[in-house]
Amino acid sequence: IMKLFPAIDLYNGKAVRLYKGDYDNMTVYSENPIEIARDFEIKGAKYIHIVDLEGAKDGTTPNLDIVKQIANETSLFSEIGGGIRSIETVKKYLDNGVDRVILGTSAVNDEAFLKEAISVYGDRIAVGVDIKDGFVAIKGWLETSQYSCFEFCEKMQNLGVKTLICTDISKDGAMQGTNRELYKELSERFNIDITASGGVSSIDDVKALRKLDLYGAIIGKAYYIGAIDLSEALEAAK
Repeated sequence: IMKLFPAIDLYNGKAVRLYKGDYDNMTVYSENPIEIARDFEIKGAKYIHIVDLEGAKDGTTPNLDIVKQIANETSLFSEIGGGIRSIETVKKYLDNGVDRVILGTSAVNDEAFLKEAISVYGDRIAVGVDIKDGFVAIKGWLETSQYSCFEFCEKMQNLGVKTLICTDISKDGAMQGTNRELYKELSERFNIDITASGGVSSIDDVKALRKLDLYGAIIGKAYYIGAIDLSEALEAAK
């Protein structure tokens, strides 16, 4: 069974979506994110993927109250990413009921922090790998690092990271399908849980990813615009 993570992106206490990571291209879907999380749960979801887009910009936790509410008032397994750059922030989320935190830019730029987080929290730490033209992108996708995607994944595996969330930026929010070749290669090359993110636009995408033996897939925009029925997607993921 592939795990499905419907996603909520938070900004100013609202559930929003960006187009290809662009803050100037934002759509607000709900003023009340907890209602969306409860709807996920009603439809049969077991997992939720949360991104704090404000936190991603400045490394703080401005939406902590909402995150806490989602983590504690639903039965969903919750993971959060977005600007988690210190062990204090990791601790804050995990102490407040979140199940797993996702490190992004900080995992690329600050190996000491990543090692510390893994040694303290083990598999409650995941790493987000944002891929742009085959390289790892950082700082809200504004810069490309020197790592190729595969070099970076290998490094993460060697450091003991158990879960990678891989986003193909070119596909994100574009509703043109997911990068199946990339995920196939990742799942074949690495012995690590891989979650596909970016461009999951149809039930066919869900079925194709499931066949690749992936750990999980994230559904964002497709859910919000009605292109994917969540209950149907959950069935397809099995």
